[in-house]
Amino acid sequence: MPDIKQNYLSVLESVRKTAAECGRDPDDVRLIAVSKTKPVEYVREAAAAGAVDFGENRPQELAAKSAELPELRWHQIGQLQKNKVRHIVGHCALIHSVESRGLALEIDKRAKNAGVVQDVLIQVNITGEETKSGVSPDELDGLLDYIKQLENVNPIGLMTISIAGSTPDENRAVFARLRDMAQERGLKELSMGMTHDYAEAIECGATMVRIGTAIFGARDYSHKING
Repeated sequence: MPDIKQNYLSVLESVRKTAAECGRDPDDVRLIAVSKTKPVEYVREAAAAGAVDFGENRPQELAAKSAELPELRWHQIGQLQKNKVRHIVGHCALIHSVESRGLALEIDKRAKNAGVVQDVLIQVNITGEETKSGVSPDELDGLLDYIKQLENVNPIGLMTISIAGSTPDENRAVFARLRDMAQERGLKELSMGMTHDYAEAIECGATMVRIGTAIFGARDYSHKING
């Protein structure tokens, strides 16, 4: 097992230092420890170091881990299929990856049945890559207006992913565009930046950064949780 406690504290210090150097309040940037594919023991180690927010991309894995550690805040950060929504509504503090009306409607239905209002982010595919999920910038307003009409879904911000291997300046361009889109629409939360680009994301206004490898080490996709 990697030294998860020390890794988390080192990343947290770096996140807070970067925010301060940008003239931002470090408390305005939330560190989400991306624990996808990692066992619950790793999550416990990070929590012992003070981590509260954890990100998962498999709904069944989020449901299983949140059942063991309900005191933590769980985030669905990966692509979400409509037939998997039932696993996470009521267990998930925030869904980062809403990209369609059909998905939003299913979340609304499940949230209504659970008696909760589900906070969500709209994922925007700024770079236009076919391999990435998310609405195009031109489709954002239509989806946002639709979600605002749903009683049990609360759109609080936007999420995006930069292109792997991009330069820092290219990352900044992506993140700055998402920031501007959020500000124009009165949305406060910005989920952007991962292990390789979180510094640029913070510079551009990220309120949440999603960091896994720097905390937990390389991902093990052979690890599965049934459910």
